[in-house]
Amino acid sequence: MPSPGRGRIAASKRRVPVSQPGMADPHQFFDDTSSTPSRGYGGQPSPGGLGYPTSSSDAAFLAAPMSNMAMVYGSSLAAQGKELVDKNIDRFIPVSKLKYYFAVDTVYVGKKLGLLVFPYLHQDWEVQYQQDTPVAPRFDINAPDLYIPAMAFITYILVAGLALGTQDRFSPDLLGLQASSALAWLTLEVVAILLSLYLVTVNTDLTTIDLVAFLGYKYVGMIGGVLTGLLFGKIGYYLVLAWCCVSIFVFMIRTLRLKILAQAAAEGVPVRGARNQLRMYLTMAVAAAQPVLMYWLTFHLVR
Repeated sequence: MPSPGRGRIAASKRRVPVSQPGMADPHQFFDDTSSTPSRGYGGQPSPGGLGYPTSSSDAAFLAAPMSNMAMVYGSSLAAQGKELVDKNIDRFIPVSKLKYYFAVDTVYVGKKLGLLVFPYLHQDWEVQYQQDTPVAPRFDINAPDLYIPAMAFITYILVAGLALGTQDRFSPDLLGLQASSALAWLTLEVVAILLSLYLVTVNTDLTTIDLVAFLGYKYVGMIGGVLTGLLFGKIGYYLVLAWCCVSIFVFMIRTLRLKILAQAAAEGVPVRGARNQLRMYLTMAVAAAQPVLMYWLTFHLVR
């Protein structure tokens, strides 16, 4: 019969059965959830930021309104910027007026080039109007345009580069100097004519763009003279340039006369009056300056 002391020792040595992995402890009242990912308030917040799991469709649903708002805001800014540019650009560059000067077609360009080279047989130099507004150049050969002067200026620079290349003198700096020199002379002409019209007190509908168009027609004769000089030498250059100089002189006289002297006649200024004489001298000076500049800007291109 075992003694009571040995029973106590055996009871003290009795071990609590160890729970197997994956099995709950029989003496544990609650499950241990510290090692498992928590989905309650103490766990890591979900990507949604509210403690709840979010799927990819939910993220796309939340991102779509933001992207739409950004697109709407960006398009509104672009529209406001375009409207601001459209309002302020007309203060410096009359875009609506420039469209009129480029309203040309192939028939008009052909006839206008023929008029610049052979102005002697042309009779009617009046500009046609429709309800106090000049008609587009494609409907009136006498109307000034900017298409021919702009294309003639670009072609003149290209022909100048060709001429310099055939003489082994081509360089980008020299070609740039040729273009800047031509632009400088054109600007000086426009400023001088506007100042003269102001001093002579001429009330005319001749605008600055009209002056640029009329003064730019001389590049057509300059191109013909340089190309002829490249093909036939200096003799061909001088013959063609002389013809074009006389033609542009006649063209400018007959065109500017209607712009300057006709306005004086409408104002009742006497034909032999001092002011009218000044206007005639001004018209002839502008026309005479064209052949001089045509020679000055081309003579060094032909050798």
